[in-house]
Amino acid sequence: MKMRFRTAIRTLLPITLLALGAEAAASTLNQNVSWTIDRAGTTSKYRVVAYGDSIYAGYNGSTVNAAKYAAPTVDAEYMSALWNADIESVRRTKSGAIASDVYNNKIVAERSYMQASNTRVVTFEMCGNDGLQARTAFKGQTGTCDYSVLTSAENNCRANVAAAMDYINANAYSGVKLKVVSNLHYPGYAADNTQSSCKDAGTGATVKMQDKFLPSIARINFLMCDFARQKGFACADNFAQYMGADYDSNGDGQIDSEALRYVLGESEASYVTRITSTLRSTIRDANTHFVSSGSSYDYIQSDDTHPTYTGSTVTAGLFGGSTGTGAPRYSSFVSGKNPIWNQYGHERMGWAISTFNPAAP
Repeated sequence: MKMRFRTAIRTLLPITLLALGAEAAASTLNQNVSWTIDRAGTTSKYRVVAYGDSIYAGYNGSTVNAAKYAAPTVDAEYMSALWNADIESVRRTKSGAIASDVYNNKIVAERSYMQASNTRVVTFEMCGNDGLQARTAFKGQTGTCDYSVLTSAENNCRANVAAAMDYINANAYSGVKLKVVSNLHYPGYAADNTQSSCKDAGTGATVKMQDKFLPSIARINFLMCDFARQKGFACADNFAQYMGADYDSNGDGQIDSEALRYVLGESEASYVTRITSTLRSTIRDANTHFVSSGSSYDYIQSDDTHPTYTGSTVTAGLFGGSTGTGAPRYSSFVSGKNPIWNQYGHERMGWAISTFNPAAP
């Protein structure tokens, strides 16, 4: 049995937002949402603040709305159950933004959201647009390959992730209990299994694009998780959650999605070798995320970039953001997981963040 889900891409407006991937040269769009999980019989309300680009925004192809249950709001639902409290999920996001834009115009410019006295969790994600803009630039090359576009993306990510963590550490409300960075999945992994149009200066031959992009994204993901280790953050490893199956496909005694995870304190060389060589055969395109040997779900929308989601949408985009309240979808969780935790991209990402939630506010 093979189960798949695709969120239909909405009809885009003339000033189409193109966020991530092939949409490299596009404009950006603020997509801000505040949604409160209102749990019956509770009076305390705490806040989760999420900064980022189209991933945390819950981008769905529309310039006017976004997924209600994007990853940060999924996490808020888990937290509401854990703390028996109302949880406000504040998403301050800009679809299409590169890392410096997220840092300067969201984290720094909108710091007041994480400074509120009821804030208990601050999370952010960035760098997807840096990496995927570099990928688009590389794909357009002819003649001799110029790999510096990938190096520049890595360097820009490194500088802004470090700055973001330092700024959050210095400016978030003193009562914040948890800070989390989410690293990158690899959208278009299968599509990149093709040769470049440019030729390597040393060999004179074209190169498999997947072979160039995978080490680059591995280095970016390592720096995110290792900076987290150094600066008091947790790291939600979305690459492992999306790109590895939830069973042992290669018989090494480890579930693939666990084996691919960043190991606290490991070296960059060790991590990159594990991802690009040792466990390379277990990496699968997240359009087909296997939860068992015979069952899979589609974690990526039909744009081959953004995570799938379930449920309704909220206003977020050209006509401003939205604020709303709703009851939790689930009253309890078995082993810390809702019934659809592994069926959609945003559900999986939200669950990954929730695994670090403190026991009490």
